[in-house]
Amino acid sequence: MRRTTLVLVLAAAALLAPICLAQTALPAQSAPAKRPMTFEDMMRMKRLGETAVSPDGKWLAYSVTTVNLDQNTKTAELWMQVIAGGEPQRIAVAQPGDSGPQFASGGKRILFLSSRSGSQQVWLAEFDPETGSAANPKKLTNISTGADNAIWSPDGNSVVFTSAVYPDCPAITPNDGGVGDECNSDRDAAIAGSKVKAQIFTHLLYRHWNRYTGDKRSHLFLISVESGGMRDLTPNDPHDVPPFSLEGASCGCAFAPDSGELAFTENLDPEPAISISAKIFTLDLTNPAAKPVPVSTSAGGNFNPAYSPDGKYLAWRSQARAGYESDRFRLMLYDRAAKTEKDLLPKFDRWVDEFAWSLSYPVIYFVGANQGKSWVYDVDIKTGRSEVLDTEYPFSSYAEREVGAFSNLQIAPLSIRRSVVDSKDVIFATIMRIDRPSEVVGIHVNDIDSPMRDHPEVENGIFSTAVPITHLNDALLAQLDLPKMESFWFNAADKTKVQGFLIRPPGFDPAKKYPLKFLIHGGPQGAWGDAWSYRWNAELFAANGYVVVMINPRGSTGYGQAFVDGVNGDWGGKPFTDLMQGLDYAERHYPFIDKTRECALGASYGGYIANWVLGHTDRFKCIVSHDGMFNPESAYGATEELWFNEWEFKGKPWDYYGKPDAENPYRKWSPALSAKNFKTPTLVIHGQLDYRLDVSEGFQLFTTLQRLGVPSKMLYFPDEGHWVLKPQNSQLWYKTVNDWVDQWTK
Repeated sequence: MRRTTLVLVLAAAALLAPICLAQTALPAQSAPAKRPMTFEDMMRMKRLGETAVSPDGKWLAYSVTTVNLDQNTKTAELWMQVIAGGEPQRIAVAQPGDSGPQFASGGKRILFLSSRSGSQQVWLAEFDPETGSAANPKKLTNISTGADNAIWSPDGNSVVFTSAVYPDCPAITPNDGGVGDECNSDRDAAIAGSKVKAQIFTHLLYRHWNRYTGDKRSHLFLISVESGGMRDLTPNDPHDVPPFSLEGASCGCAFAPDSGELAFTENLDPEPAISISAKIFTLDLTNPAAKPVPVSTSAGGNFNPAYSPDGKYLAWRSQARAGYESDRFRLMLYDRAAKTEKDLLPKFDRWVDEFAWSLSYPVIYFVGANQGKSWVYDVDIKTGRSEVLDTEYPFSSYAEREVGAFSNLQIAPLSIRRSVVDSKDVIFATIMRIDRPSEVVGIHVNDIDSPMRDHPEVENGIFSTAVPITHLNDALLAQLDLPKMESFWFNAADKTKVQGFLIRPPGFDPAKKYPLKFLIHGGPQGAWGDAWSYRWNAELFAANGYVVVMINPRGSTGYGQAFVDGVNGDWGGKPFTDLMQGLDYAERHYPFIDKTRECALGASYGGYIANWVLGHTDRFKCIVSHDGMFNPESAYGATEELWFNEWEFKGKPWDYYGKPDAENPYRKWSPALSAKNFKTPTLVIHGQLDYRLDVSEGFQLFTTLQRLGVPSKMLYFPDEGHWVLKPQNSQLWYKTVNDWVDQWTK
C-alpha cells in the first residue's frame, strides 16, 4: 500500500491561505517547570463535542463541555470561530446544554438541539456568513416525545430527526390532527402519574446498558422547515430505527444529494437481544406511500450509509458474519443504478471506523486503527487503490512522528480547496493523543508546499499538511508534565507479534526503581493506543510516581481480524499468556520497573482478566477489578446483549450441560472456579446500573474474597452504569483506586 505523508504543522497560519512556516528567532528564555497532572487538572479540561463546518468553509461551530467539580455538573455550550483564525465566541442564540449544531446548505440557517422549552426539540436560527452571528431562534419541532439526532436535507427544506414513540399509537402525520402525538403524550403522562412502577416484560432486551427500554421505540421523522408538517417515516414499526447500537451517536441515516431519498439502518430480527444483523434500507421521500427497500445483503451488521456527491453510489460500513459484533468493518459500495454492491477494500485487514466522501474526486476518506494509532486513509472507488496518510502531530521533526487518533472527518467545500495551492482536498477532523484531549485540525491533502517535501526520510515525495484550528486546552497542558508513550513488541508463546506500551512517571529518574500499574483493556475487542481518556487516563495513573504498562493481547483491534478473533472461545487462554509475557518483556527491558511492586487493573473484559489473574498468578501485590465478569454462567442470565456471550462462549450454557468442564467454555474460563487460589488483595468496583455486566458479578466476587479472608474492598456506585461518569463519582473512583494501589505497592 502506497504511503502518503501527512505532516501536521503547528503554525499560526490561516487555513484559507497558503501556509507559511517561516520561523522567527525569539529571545532565549527559560520555560516554567512543569508539574504532574492532578485529577482536578483533568476535570478543568474543556471537552470537545460535535463539530460543524459552514458551507463556505469559513466558520466552525462546535460544542464544548466544561465540568464544575464542586457542583458535580457537566455543561455543554455552543461556540463559533473563524477557521482562518480568531477568538472563539459563544453562539448568542444558544443556551447552556444546547447541542448538535448544523449549518443548512445555503449557509443562512443553523439548527441545534435545545431543551429550553421543557423537552429537547430542534431549533433553527438565522445565520450571517459574513459576521458569524446567529439570530431569531425558533423552535422547529414540538413533538411531545422530544427530538434528537437532527440532520438537514441537502436542499435545506426539511430536517430528519429521531424520537422514541409508542409503536401502537396512531402514526404521526401532517394530517392526523395531532392524534398520534396526543396518544404518546397521554401514555407518558399516565406512566409518570401512576403510583405503580412495575413493568411487564414479554421479550428480551428489556433493559440495555443502564436503562430499562420500556415500550417505546426510536423512529425517524421528517419535518418541513417551512410548513412544520411532520411525518413518521417508520410508522408503527416495533423496531428501533436506528438500532439501539447506534443510539445517542447519530440517526444512522443520510439524504441523497437531491433530498428525495433517505438511507437508514434497521435490524428487523424479531429478537434483537441475539442479533446484530442490521441492514441498510432506502426510502423514497417523494412518495408518502413508499416502503423501505433493503439494499445491503450481508448477514452481519451494516451501518452509517452515505451517498456519493453525484448521487450514483451509496457507501456504508459492513460486517460479514451474523452474531459477531467484532467482525471486520468493511467499506461497501452500492451502485444505485445497477443495484450491485462490492467490498471496496477486500485486502484491507483492519476496521473501517468511519468515512467521508470527497466532494469532487471519486475518493472516500476513512479512518482505521492500526497498531495503537487511528490513521486517515483514502480509497479510489474506480481503481480500488488505497493510501494511508502518514501523520505527524504536533510538528517538530519527522523523526518525532506522533499520530494519535483521528475521527469525525468532514470534507471542505470546493471554494476552500481552490484557495490552497495544489491541494487535492481539505479535511476537517478531530485528533487526540494519549497526552492531549481532542482538538479540531484542517488537513490539506497532497500539499506540494509542505516543508517536508525534500526530507530524506519521507517516502514517495507526496505530502499533506494539517493546521490546528481549536486550542481548547493549550494553556493548561503547557503547565503539565505528561510523559510520552513508548511502544514495544514481543513474541507471544506461539511466536505471534504482540504490541505493548509504556509511560514513565513525570520527573523520571533512570537511577530509581518505580512501582508499576498494569492496565488491562476491555472489549475484549478493544485496544490501548495513542488516545485520550477521562475514565482510564494512563497519564493520570502515572502522575503519582508509577510506570504504566499496557499490552494489546489477542482480541485487540488494529492488528488484523485473525488477531481479533484470537480471543473467541479462549478468554483466559492466549490473551492471558500474552499479557503475562508482555509484562515479563517489560520487566527485562526496562530496569527501572520494580517487579516486586506491581498492581493489575482492568475494567469490563479487563475486569474479567483481573479476576482470572486473581486465580492464576500471585505475581501482583494488588488487583483492581471494575465491572468484570466473575461467573460466566450467571452473567449470561443477567446480561442484555446475549449475542455477545453466545458468540464469545460458543453457544448457550445449557448446550454444555453434561459435558466436562474442559469442554464447556462457560466453566473452563470461569474465574469463580479458581477461587481456592485467590490470595492477592483486591479492590472490587461495580455500578448498580450496569446491565451489560450485572452488579451481581461484583457482589459475587466480593463475597468470595471476604469468605476466603483475602484483603478486599468494594466500591459500589448506586447511580452509575458500566462507566463512572459523574464528576464527583469519578473523583472518588480515582482516589479509591490510587489509594488501594499505594497501600499495597508503596
